[in-house]
Amino acid sequence: MAKLRERLERIVSEDPRAADLPGGPAGPGEKACLWRPEELFVYECDALTLTPSRPEIVVFPRSTEQVSRIVRECRTDGVPFVPRGAGTGLSGGAHAMPGSVVIELSRMRSILELDPHDRIAVVQPGVVNAELSRAAAPHGLFYAPDPSSQQACTIGGNVAENAGGPHTLKHGTTTNHVLALELVLPDGEVLRLGHRSAMAPGYDLVGVVVGSEGTLGIVTEVTVRLEPLPEGVETLLVIFADVVSACRAVGAIIRSGLVPSALEIVDQRTIAAVEDSVYAAGLPRDAGAVLIAELDGVARALPSQVERVRGLCADAGAQEVRIAEDDSQRALFWRARKGAFGAMGRLAPDLYVHDAVVPRVALPEILAQVCEIGDRYRLKLSNVFHAGDGNLHPNISFDRRDADELERVMAAGREILEVCVAAGGVITGEHGVGNEKREFIHLVFDEADLAAMEKLRDAFNPDGLCNPGKILPTPRACAEANPKTRGYDEVLQG
Repeated sequence: MAKLRERLERIVSEDPRAADLPGGPAGPGEKACLWRPEELFVYECDALTLTPSRPEIVVFPRSTEQVSRIVRECRTDGVPFVPRGAGTGLSGGAHAMPGSVVIELSRMRSILELDPHDRIAVVQPGVVNAELSRAAAPHGLFYAPDPSSQQACTIGGNVAENAGGPHTLKHGTTTNHVLALELVLPDGEVLRLGHRSAMAPGYDLVGVVVGSEGTLGIVTEVTVRLEPLPEGVETLLVIFADVVSACRAVGAIIRSGLVPSALEIVDQRTIAAVEDSVYAAGLPRDAGAVLIAELDGVARALPSQVERVRGLCADAGAQEVRIAEDDSQRALFWRARKGAFGAMGRLAPDLYVHDAVVPRVALPEILAQVCEIGDRYRLKLSNVFHAGDGNLHPNISFDRRDADELERVMAAGREILEVCVAAGGVITGEHGVGNEKREFIHLVFDEADLAAMEKLRDAFNPDGLCNPGKILPTPRACAEANPKTRGYDEVLQG
């Protein structure tokens, strides 16, 4: 492995064209590779901390060519490799394995092109989500997908997981905004998929790659669609006595024909955690739940829409409706919502976040069942979720050092997924399958479905070296092709 590290270091640090790369040469103190245990600690997991596993090497390429050469070197030595962005994923999609190489793309962070006339941007995978919208704002444009981690997560990671966010209800997930990709295959070959016109003929391979969680190759360039900033935005904070009433209001709003840009619900336990944290926004601590409803579009049309939402919420039992008076108050409402996961750190050292999706009509019933499961297993369970599209986020706060509590967390998680699927839902809406939910994918797909997915993966990744052990229930193909990946199940379960 030391010899491989030396070769990888040379690829990155001795590139004669380093000065011509986007962003210029490496900065002072930026190492090409990390390999010491104390340096690798942060790369043992992503935001899912349940199954940490330390890689052997972390390498920091700065160009597509460097990624391609790194992949070829790993493949020559039969070493598994894992693409990684900011590490904000919540399903273990960026988890490494012993003896593997993490290809960390955070230094590929340039916006290569921003075309306000065609409303597109071409970016490297390490560009932070929110930075793209900031760069587009002077042109009256923005990048619509907005995960709650948008101040840290990267476009490459968003592509890997098909990330969503609060405004998915109206604006769609990442896949609705990606026009073209540059992809380094697991053998080092570089492909260009799709077209900036969004009119590429043939198979939709861009759609195949978006959401593939790095199992088909490594994305090194992304062409995305930009949207015009809305003429007007109205944000309402609606206070309810309980979550069920808030869910009924959401159903009424959708049935009315309105399409808000966001409908988000935060329950009482989450409100308490937020108000005790740096994300405090003045939410009423005695509220059973709050609904954040946001409308955007033509400014003249918004006042009547606001009144319709206000009336529908009142009919559902709303105790109070607050309307943001300006951008700063709007930002305060969203600060509470997007800071919720961070605030959970006050409740326990570990957090397990699910993201199953259920039909909106089933929200009240399913939430009641989810809370009953949490109570039955004696867990601290809270809810903050994308109510508009039925994307739940039951959050379980726990301490993984307590073996009994960890066992209860995992059992409750399984029941929650089973309940959601039985209601006509799916096991993930935006976080991906990763290694967290791969053993539950059979709840949604049968053996024939999974076999077809396996054939697709193997067409891109026949050696199974690229991000092994993700999405599909067993790493059969990679274990058969490469003995070094055998035993990965034990790593994940241990």
